[in-house]
Amino acid sequence: MNTFTRLSSILSLALLLIACSDEQAHNTFPMDNHETGEPHAHEDERGQHNGRLLHQGNFTVELALIEGREPQYHAWVSKNGQAIAPTEVELRVNLTRLGHVDAISFSAQRDYLVSNTPINEPHSFAVEVWASYQDERFQWEFESIEGRTEIAPEIAQTLNLGYEVAGPQSLALSTSAYGRVVADSERLSHVSARFDGRITKVNVSIGEYVAAGTSLATVESNQSLTRYEITAPISGIVLDRDAGPGEQAGSRTLFTIMDNSRVWVDLTIFPNDLRDIAVGAQVTVTTPFSEMPFHGSIARFLPLIDASQTVTARVNLDNPQGALLPGAWVEASINIADVQVPLAVRREALQSFRDFTVVYAKYGDQYEVRMLELGRQSADWVEVLSGLAPGTTYVARNSYVLKADVEKDGATHDH
Repeated sequence: MNTFTRLSSILSLALLLIACSDEQAHNTFPMDNHETGEPHAHEDERGQHNGRLLHQGNFTVELALIEGREPQYHAWVSKNGQAIAPTEVELRVNLTRLGHVDAISFSAQRDYLVSNTPINEPHSFAVEVWASYQDERFQWEFESIEGRTEIAPEIAQTLNLGYEVAGPQSLALSTSAYGRVVADSERLSHVSARFDGRITKVNVSIGEYVAAGTSLATVESNQSLTRYEITAPISGIVLDRDAGPGEQAGSRTLFTIMDNSRVWVDLTIFPNDLRDIAVGAQVTVTTPFSEMPFHGSIARFLPLIDASQTVTARVNLDNPQGALLPGAWVEASINIADVQVPLAVRREALQSFRDFTVVYAKYGDQYEVRMLELGRQSADWVEVLSGLAPGTTYVARNSYVLKADVEKDGATHDH
């Protein structure tokens, strides 16, 4: 049995034991005995508004969670099958979540009661319901759990779960751009013969690296008939060769040598991004020709606007290993601002749950989704606008393990 299979077996066993424990706990709630007047609530017993039916004797409350921009509880009350005016009933609900309790009051609206505060996501809680009608008092308890799992500490350690505490963070904001590697014209050398004559020997080929002082060719002078060497004035790669044995050297360029220890990258900048980008902005360049990124800064903007109405930003990059070859296409991330935000989480912590982006908050051995409204993002962090309380411990590393476990058990959303 390999390591992954063994870990999966351990986790499955632990979760099975937890599930059994949860089921026993769930069965301790007041259950079904309609004739004796004891409270009961069946998850699959629904009313005409698709709400959960809560019975005690001949008194019934239909409690429905109405989804929307701000989800609310609606409640319809009846006795002996006859509707009771909402103004005659007092209704209260406590939602016991991981970490806190929401106390919900209700007001009358038309023929039903409506919660005075939104029922925030996640809709995962133990529910206590109290109703008062005339001189009678009623109470129910049930669970509505979603996006929650439990993992023992030793298993969490085996799974290499990593944690962070949500709080303020500095975000390096960036924008993306694409471009092309260009030879640095200031590092090009165009080599010609000092005196016209017959080329007797050529020592280098295109693509070959030469050190400064290397003999490129031998020329026999037409005037003195003496031979002399044409040498490389700089170290670099032979980009072009226009010299062959027996040819006259003339005054043309015989060799072009590029010192590629430093190159230019020309990035295409669209008008909407131009206002956020300044000379000196830090740039990270990636290319499929190198596993490592390259770091530089914008040296200048070229003075011409392209036919597509874009501007070219030129970046100087050190290229010590020669991985950046002229003509190669690259992708770049340009730093546009460094901002301090009051609340952020690591990007690697983010997972999907239903239609939400979530992190898994940690409460002891229990983990539960927290639906996030996100703001600005950097390479490593993302701003949280709502959905997570500052100081909350969340799973920052290997959170996909929790996502897989929650999905295995079924991400229900049934109230």
